[in-house]
Amino acid sequence: MSTTHPLRFQPLGANGKIQARSTSGRYNTLRWAMVALTQLVFYGLCWLDWGGRQAVLFHLDGRKFYFFDLVLWPQDVLYLALLLIISAAGLFAVTAVAGRLFCGFACPQTVYTALFMGIESRIEGDRMARLKLDASPWNAEKILRRGGKHLAWLAVAGWTGVTFVGYFTPIRELLPTLGHLGSGPWETFWVLFYAGFTYMQAGFLREQVCQHMCPYSRFQGVMFDPQTINVGYDVQRGEPRGAQRKEVPAGESKAQGDCVDCTLCVQVCPTGIDIRNGLQYACISCGLCIDACNKVMDKIGAPRGLIRFDSNDRLEGNKASVFRFWRPRVIAYTALLAAMAVALVAGLAQRIPLRVDVLRERNALAREVEDGWVENIYTVKLINMAETPRRFQLAVSGLPEAHIAGATEVAAAGGEVTSLVVAVRAHPDGNDRHSQPITLKVNALDDPARVQVQEKTAFLLP
Repeated sequence: MSTTHPLRFQPLGANGKIQARSTSGRYNTLRWAMVALTQLVFYGLCWLDWGGRQAVLFHLDGRKFYFFDLVLWPQDVLYLALLLIISAAGLFAVTAVAGRLFCGFACPQTVYTALFMGIESRIEGDRMARLKLDASPWNAEKILRRGGKHLAWLAVAGWTGVTFVGYFTPIRELLPTLGHLGSGPWETFWVLFYAGFTYMQAGFLREQVCQHMCPYSRFQGVMFDPQTINVGYDVQRGEPRGAQRKEVPAGESKAQGDCVDCTLCVQVCPTGIDIRNGLQYACISCGLCIDACNKVMDKIGAPRGLIRFDSNDRLEGNKASVFRFWRPRVIAYTALLAAMAVALVAGLAQRIPLRVDVLRERNALAREVEDGWVENIYTVKLINMAETPRRFQLAVSGLPEAHIAGATEVAAAGGEVTSLVVAVRAHPDGNDRHSQPITLKVNALDDPARVQVQEKTAFLLP
C-alpha cells in the first residue's frame, strides 16, 4: 500500500526555473566521478596517437573507422550494427535490474547538466543565492555573474563541439581549418551546431529533456517489475510526516513517521520531482535525494534509508522479499547481449582484411586468341583493408587449363583500393554452353592461409 501526497514544494526560481540545491554524499561523489571519467574519455581520446594516426576516428573523407588497431570500412557496417544492438541490450539489461541508473550517472544529458550546474553554482552561488539573484534587479553584480556564467558555458560548449567533430575529422587537422571558415564549411557548421546544442540542452532545457524530450523515459516502465531496484521512499516508515518531537512521553505512541517534511529531497532533485509521491517517469535515479535525506536522518538520530535504492516489493512493505537477479526479462536481455557480443567477437576474429570485386569488361566480349584459346577481360578491384602494404597472388579455376595471361602477382598499398585489368584464358573443349562459371582466387603472399578470398564470375565462350 502506498500513500501519495500533493506536491507541496517545488524548487522553482523565477519563471518556473528549477534551482536545485547542492548536496554531498555517496551518490553525489559517484555522480561527479562519472562526470570526470566520461569527460576524460571524451575530451582526451581524440588526442591519443596510435601508430602515427588518431586512435579513434570515424574518418568521413577516408571512409574508414579507426579504433586503435582495428580498421573498419563501409563494407563492415554489420559490425557497427552489432555494436549498437549490444549497447541497446546492455541498457535494457541494466534498466531491468537497476532502473534508470544509466540516466542518473552516465547519460550525456545528465553529465553535461551536472557540469553546467556545477559552473553555475561556482559563479552564482548555491540555491538561495541564485534565487536571490533571480529576484534582484539588473545591476553590475548581476550582469557580471550572469555574463561570467554564460561565457563559461559557451567555452565548455564550444570545446565540446570541436571535440565531437574531431572524432569525424582528425582533430589535429580540424583546429587550423576552423581558423578560416572557407576551408572547412561542414566542419565549421557542425562545430557551431553541436556547441549550440550542448549550450541549450545543458544550460537551459535541462530537466525538460528528461521529462518531455527523451523517449527512453516514456517506455522504460515496460522493463520494470516488482524486483527492479529504483530510488524510492519508504512510506510505511516515513508517514505521517511532521516535525520530530524531542521527547515522547512514556506510554504515548509516536505521532509521526521519520519524515520531517524538510523538502530537502525535493530541493536537491535536478528534475524537480518529489520522490515521496512514488515512482515517476521523470526520476533519473541519481540518488541525490538519498544523500540529502540520509543527512537529515543522521541529525535526528534515525536510521538511514528512508529514501533508498530498493525494489518496489520491499518499499511496499514486503520485507521478506529477496532480490533475485536472474529473472525472466533479465535473462532475456542478458542472453541477447551475450549472443550479439559473441557474434561481434567471432565476426571480428574471422574477418578477412581483403575485399575483391570482379567486373567483366562490357565493351569486349569473349575473343579467340592464338592456338584456340578464348580470352575474357575483367576489371579486378582489390581492397586492402590492412594498413600495411601487401602482395597478392591471383589464380583462376573452374575451366580446364584456365589461367591468367600475364603477371599473377600484384602489390597493394595499405588501406587503399587497387584496380587492375586481368585477362583470363581457357580452352572451349567442346563446351556448348555460352557462359561458364569460374572462380577468381586471391591470396595474400604473407598470410595465404588466412587472407584468402574467392570471387565467382562468368566466362563467356564464342
